[in-house]
Parts: sequence; structure tokens; C-alpha cells
Amino acid sequence: MIKNWSSGREENREINREENREIKVLAQHICMSVLKAQRVIDQIRGRSYEETLMILELMPYRASYPILQLVYSAAANANHNMGLNEADSFISKAEVNRSAIVKKLRPRARGRSYPIKKPTCHITIVLKEKSKSFLDQSI
Repeated sequence: MIKNWSSGREENREINREENREIKVLAQHICMSVLKAQRVIDQIRGRSYEETLMILELMPYRASYPILQLVYSAAANANHNMGLNEADSFISKAEVNRSAIVKKLRPRARGRSYPIKKPTCHITIVLKEKSKSFLDQSI
């Protein structure tokens, strides 16, 4: 009797997995300002995977390279772990949060020092599969 109960529970998990097919990728302590990363993230939010790659490869900003690596990683995880097709996915959520500030001291004349503050940020990207009704409309 316990076996049937646990197997039924696993079936419910599989149903929930099929409904909620998304991959979340998080990069922590990226050495760049939040505003500089936000400028790039705003351009890719809500776009398809292939369109996102084209945008990020052609952007002239330094912040686009770590974000491009994150998108590649999210697609590889989606393909390997869940068997999702990259062509059918889009960026459902992308956000940048402020992280710790790395503080250093720069030596100056007469034994003084000036502080150097390097901001860091956390970047989160959620890759989601397009629904079948959405795919049928686009064709």
C-alpha cells in the first residue's frame, strides 16, 4: 500500500515537471556595475534564445560577454537535464541584483591611501520553453 502511494506521488511530480519546464541559472559576484549589466539585460528579457544570442554577440558592451555565457549555460542545462530544444525556448526572466563591494586601498604620496570600490552583481536568467499554443500561432 505504501508503494502505490509513493508511486502516485512520483507521477504527480512528473506532471508538474512537464507544466513547469524552466531552467534557472545564477552567476554570482560578477565584477561589474549593476547599471552596466542592467542595460544589457533589459535588451534580452522576453526574447527567444536564438534572437538573444544574436543580440548579445553584436552588442559593444563588456557586460554582454558574461551574460552570453550564462545564456549558453542555461541552454546546455535545459538540453542535458530536461531534454528541451533550445530553439523552442525564450528568456522568461532576467534580473541583476547588487552584490558585495570589493574594497581595496591604493597607496598614494606621503603614506596616504585612497579607497578603491569595485562593485559586483548577481545575474539571474530563467529560460522557459514556449507553450505549444504559442508555437502553433507563430507558424
